[in-house]
Amino acid sequence: MTRTWTPGTADDALTAIATTDRLVIALDFDGTASPLVPDPMAARALPEIKTQLERLAAMPDTIVAYVSGRSMHDLRIITEHDDESLLALAGSHGAQYWFPGIGDADAPGAGTEDGAREALWAATQPIVDRYEGVGLEPKAFGMGIHTRRATPEAEKAAFAEIDALVAGMFPHWRRRSGHRVLEFSSRIEGKDTAMTVLREQFDATGILFAGDDVTDEDAMRVLQDGDLGVRVGPGESAAELRVDTPQEIAALLEALAEERAVGRE
Repeated sequence: MTRTWTPGTADDALTAIATTDRLVIALDFDGTASPLVPDPMAARALPEIKTQLERLAAMPDTIVAYVSGRSMHDLRIITEHDDESLLALAGSHGAQYWFPGIGDADAPGAGTEDGAREALWAATQPIVDRYEGVGLEPKAFGMGIHTRRATPEAEKAAFAEIDALVAGMFPHWRRRSGHRVLEFSSRIEGKDTAMTVLREQFDATGILFAGDDVTDEDAMRVLQDGDLGVRVGPGESAAELRVDTPQEIAALLEALAEERAVGRE
């Protein structure tokens, strides 16, 4: 059962993950590190979250990662990430990776059929253009359709047309839905894959994962004993803890950093 965490309160689960030997802190980006914004490419992590993540990443045996459905190209832009960063990245729902000191390390798997993405984008664009506030996001292995600026009626109609289009063109592609977004990918990986990759890559003894959307539950469900899941906002979840907002994620990260700093002295 998911428990609500209140900033400023002690919690045994948070203390336990703070004192694990090799900690991976993995955060979804949109709605978790950044508030949801109308223009997806305008999203940026809250300054207070950036401060705590940088503090944690500088600690021994502590790895920080963003885990997102964004393509690696776009994820590096919105996270303001450069080649000197200490933060790892998992993009495209666990199909793409960037590791500190290593660089790009895509997960093995079949590539998208030649020309398939471009054909889908071209077929989708006229549908998107008919609905005010609906936008197309090209992705490394497919596309996302954003409706944060659209009315619910426009969203429903656009999604129905695009669902029918993709079912006719690429019925085997993976479909995902989330907060005002519909995504299609030729790859089957999910954020559960990212948890496995990060655990193995960094020899983690514990993972703290935080997310706010349906796709984040893929990661929540594969967390193990010694891990901690944190749900941001409402909705059914497999997470152990819940906070209301990205601002409260910042407070949780600060509490985590304080406890881990004491444990590392």
